[in-house]
Amino acid sequence: MKKLLILFFVLSAAFARADEGMWLPMLIERLNYVDMQKEGLKLTPEEIYSVNHSSLKDAIIQFGNGCTGEMISSQGLVLTNHHCGYGNIQSHSTIEHDYLADGFWAMRMEEELPNEGLTARFLVRIEDVTQQIVSQLNDGMTEGDRNTKINELANVIEKKAVEGTGYDARVASFFSGNEFYLFVYEVFRDVRLVGAPPSSIGKFGADTDNWMWPRHTGDFSMFRVYAGADGKPADYSKDNVPLKPKYHLTVSLNGYERGDFAMIMGYPGSTDRYLTSWGVRLAIETSNPTIVDIRAKKLAIMRKDMDASREINIKYASKYAGTSNYWKYFIGQTRGLKRLKVLEKKQKTEAEFRDWVNADPARKARYGSALSDIQTAYETISDYALQRWYFIEAVIRGGEIMGLANSFTGLDRELSAENPSPEKINRIKEMLKKSVEKHFKNYNQPTDIKLLEAMLQMYYENVPIAQQPADFRTLVDKNNEDFKKIAQKIFDKSMFADQTSVMAFLDNPSAKKLEKDPAFTLVKSFMEQYRTNMKNMEAANEQLARGNRLFVAGLREMQPNRTFYPDANSTMRLTYGQILDYYPADAVHYNHYTTLAGVMEKEDPSNWEFVVPEKLKQLFKDKDYGPYGENGELMVGFLSNTDITGGNSGSPVMNGKGELIGIAFDGNWEAMSGDIAFEPELQRTISVDIRYVMFIVDKYAGAQNIIDELTFAPVKVTRSEADVKSEKMLQNTDVID
Repeated sequence: MKKLLILFFVLSAAFARADEGMWLPMLIERLNYVDMQKEGLKLTPEEIYSVNHSSLKDAIIQFGNGCTGEMISSQGLVLTNHHCGYGNIQSHSTIEHDYLADGFWAMRMEEELPNEGLTARFLVRIEDVTQQIVSQLNDGMTEGDRNTKINELANVIEKKAVEGTGYDARVASFFSGNEFYLFVYEVFRDVRLVGAPPSSIGKFGADTDNWMWPRHTGDFSMFRVYAGADGKPADYSKDNVPLKPKYHLTVSLNGYERGDFAMIMGYPGSTDRYLTSWGVRLAIETSNPTIVDIRAKKLAIMRKDMDASREINIKYASKYAGTSNYWKYFIGQTRGLKRLKVLEKKQKTEAEFRDWVNADPARKARYGSALSDIQTAYETISDYALQRWYFIEAVIRGGEIMGLANSFTGLDRELSAENPSPEKINRIKEMLKKSVEKHFKNYNQPTDIKLLEAMLQMYYENVPIAQQPADFRTLVDKNNEDFKKIAQKIFDKSMFADQTSVMAFLDNPSAKKLEKDPAFTLVKSFMEQYRTNMKNMEAANEQLARGNRLFVAGLREMQPNRTFYPDANSTMRLTYGQILDYYPADAVHYNHYTTLAGVMEKEDPSNWEFVVPEKLKQLFKDKDYGPYGENGELMVGFLSNTDITGGNSGSPVMNGKGELIGIAFDGNWEAMSGDIAFEPELQRTISVDIRYVMFIVDKYAGAQNIIDELTFAPVKVTRSEADVKSEKMLQNTDVID
């Protein structure tokens, strides 16, 4: 028996090796390819990333400003998460056409819905430009001078890279300013909504299940990229045609087994894996709890009004979801940082670093001040942390009237200029008119009055008095700390409370009128105070940047046998690992997949988060899964030990052949500290199984038009499993008996 147990643990350990790292795809051949082959990769590096030939990277897009999507047909069809498309789905929803509640499916391309401002960003190439930049820098520069020089050089490199192409370019910093890479993109501006399941599927479990496993959410939506007749990016036009991408993914219905190879490509937004112990302490003690407290208040106010009115619910659905997502995230991150003793682990690394530095005079001369600079900088930064987060969360993102008023700052500046430019004023006016229209489309004034009242009070009671605007303190004193009265007065007298008033002002704008508006003057005073506070932090921020840069450079020198990867910064990355279960706590085991049976187990008709559509229940009852089931079950979600973060939402999960097996959409609760410290035994990516996606598109929605344009990998089926729709699908599929 003991021998069997030892064998079990040896095998488990072999499976459980998590592959930490978010790798630049252009470096896969040099850094990761051998290991990836051993784990099950069947592709060559050139098939993953190529500048001269079509490759996987050509199928991966940055969807909008904060998600990932993948091309899944030769007609520009995009697959991403439901929560990534949620704002666009919401923008098309009304009481009469409630796509959030009912879903949306375009059965013909003519029915697809345009989305103003939504883009699809394709990576053209990556170039290492480190030497071009670093060769122009020297240790005698201040951090401010260094950054100025970097920006100058980056602008030249970017301009040269896109000259005559119509492309966009960005030089991004890596390893805290020690390396630099150029990213060239082609950005398409006509992206239309094709399909989305109802929120009861796409958002099943909502806030309760967010960041949790087991998960049963069909978190997907579909869009299509359009181009001009020449195949190039173009503004929306009825004459545009579906984009023919350089590469699109093949869909696999063959599933996976525990331990199978899996890889993800996407655009992870931000990690801080090289954060020091002082940064961890600030997150635990100040930043995270502050964000959580402010967002909890906002969520409570919105939720009460949303529950009272379906119209308000539709208007605030996207705002609520965006606020809620990282409210819960920061709760989990703080919990994880404490439970996993990340602070202590960081302190141990720093002690090792000090010993290594002090053991050599040359190292001491170069890196000796790194940690002391970081520590000193955080002493100042910590003094201003509360005001920073209250300004961002309670002022700019608090009462919406404040954010709207703040957006008029540029117009005020131009109107007040010594020689105002009529052309520039007109451009600003047109942009503002669009944003005002969008603002009031999803707006409820009574809700916003309550938000403004609560946010101003929280700011007043929590931010150090010396860091608050004097005008704001005076306003509160004059009104005897009656924040309800203050909020109501602002709304009674501000033009920003009413769309008609704002539009009338934009028809004939004047600086004098704008600067008398109570909402504008209040947000302006907050902004001026914030700038003063940030000015007081300037030296500390430069000291921190220098310390971090030297610390990371020193770490890489101290550990020459370790393969380092850079923090996420919204550039394309690849991560790989295995399909794997996990043990979150003593005596607790989570399987590596969930099934439709779990959806039915969670059903609660009295709770909007767990309502199950009748048609889905009937399909489950009949076990009508078509070719998407496996051994009488329908898989819904699965786990892998891949390394992702925010921005990876919508990323494709692929098998060793590069075939699509799922869509990443979340991390797990037990490893919410993962953006700061990767935890190999606990960290998991939660993904929706592509077979569940196809089942919803086919069996639930009846969108055969979508199924018909996909490319499927060879799939094992029997004729008894295939209905008429499946037969049509198999016309595009090789059959393995």
